[in-house]
Order: sequence, then structure tokens, then C-alpha cells
Amino acid sequence: MGGGTGIDSWNGGAAPGRAPGMGGRTRAGSRRGQPRAHGENLRMEDAEQSRGRGRRCPGGSVTPGRCRSVSQVPVAEGKSVQQTVELLARRLEALGADKQGTFGVDCETYHTAATLGTQGQTGKLMYVMHNSEYPLSCFALFENGPCLVADANFDTLMVKLKGFFQNAKANKIESRGTRYQYCDFLVKLGTVTMGPSARGISVEVEYCPCVIANDCWNLLMEFMQSFMGSHTPGIPSVFGSKHDSTYSPGDTMVQYMELFNKIRKQQQVPVAGIR
Repeated sequence: MGGGTGIDSWNGGAAPGRAPGMGGRTRAGSRRGQPRAHGENLRMEDAEQSRGRGRRCPGGSVTPGRCRSVSQVPVAEGKSVQQTVELLARRLEALGADKQGTFGVDCETYHTAATLGTQGQTGKLMYVMHNSEYPLSCFALFENGPCLVADANFDTLMVKLKGFFQNAKANKIESRGTRYQYCDFLVKLGTVTMGPSARGISVEVEYCPCVIANDCWNLLMEFMQSFMGSHTPGIPSVFGSKHDSTYSPGDTMVQYMELFNKIRKQQQVPVAGIR
């Protein structure tokens, strides 16, 4: 990729081994319940999933999701994408975060078939996405439209609908990487790729005890500053539309869709069949 932003701008100002403003605590509190010990959230999720709840999304329905921020981190000056990811990982580990497996989010682009479009107008895009956190579900998002949550076999349906929607295969994009647990925070550092090439870096930060977005944004931002420094993102647009309503897994997928489209534009990769 092109030039970065200068390695000095990565300084978060945090003392090694603790997040700023955390006061050296070993667990983070929740406005909606008692603090949970390190790793307890993941154990509870595993138990829920084994009982058919939690991260399963059967029948296209989803349980409330925990609040998350998804953002892009620029490549540090003089570093590659992988080296920048490793830099972020070292900062998380210095805080005391532990590795908790891997994750993956992918996105395929579909556009309306030419026979359906009005002459002189571009087709409408639809993004079909998968998230390893929800292995039984598939997400379909329209441009400026709703997010449909369906069973994993939705991909088979799209094959049958090829007369209506055509797959722009060259535009498949995905983010894969490592999950880290720090107290009540779950962080996913991902390398965004299109084909064999690394295109950027994604950072997803989840605050496990909270499902009301506006209740925990300040705490999310404070934690992100501890390892992202000046590259800490602003409040996601989906938070602004939630007000006091419950955050959902679809809100996370909308953030990934926006991130992937942003990276596509940065690479100036055209969408097949779209003018």
C-alpha cells in the first residue's frame, strides 16, 4: 500500500500494561450489571451456543448483540499491513490481552441483472456477508437499505436467483485475523484482503456486558485510545440511529460493509457491471 501516517502518530500515551483511565483495574464495570471476571464472557457465550442460543441465528432471527465498533486503521509509515497488525497486537498484549482464537468476515457483491435494470440507470447493489461469530447465519445488505438475516443456505438461494442478481466475483473482500480478550472487551484485529492482496486493516472492539450502544460508547472510545492512539475512530453512524434501542448483529455487519466499501474506493477497484 501507499505511504502511511507516520509511526509517531501511533503513540497512544498509555503506560504499558494498563489502559488509560482504567486505573489499573483488572476488570471493567458495566452500567447494566456487575463486573465480570476475565474470560467469563467467552465461557458464558460458549455455554449459550451449546444450548442453541447466543451466537446462533436460526430462522433468520438474531438475539441482541453486544455493542461494537468496527473501523479501519491506516498502515504505519514504513511498515507493511502485516507489520502494522503485529504492532497493534503487541500493544494489546502489553495491556494484558490474551489471544482467543481467530475470526473471519467476508462479503460478496451482487448487482441486479442487466435485463432488469432500466436503460441508462445503474443496477442496485446487494452485499451477501458471513461472520464466523454467527456460523449458522448469512447477512444480506442493500445499499442504503435494510439488513436481512437468513439461514446459512441463503447462498444456495442466490445461485437460483442468478437471473435477477449477478455475482461480481472479482470484488469479494474479507477480513481475517486474531481475537483478543481484555477484561470485558473483545478485540478483533483483521487483515482485509481482495484476492491474494492485503488491502487494509480492520479493528473491531466489542464491550461484552452492554447491548445499548449509547450507554457504552465513551468507555469503548477510552479503551480504543489505549492501543490505537490518534487513530481511534469517531462514533459509528449506526450508533447515532440506535438512540436507546438494542444493538443487533446486523449493526456490526453494516459497519463492516461500510469499511469494505471504503477500502474498495481507496484501491479504486471498480464494481463489475456498475458504472
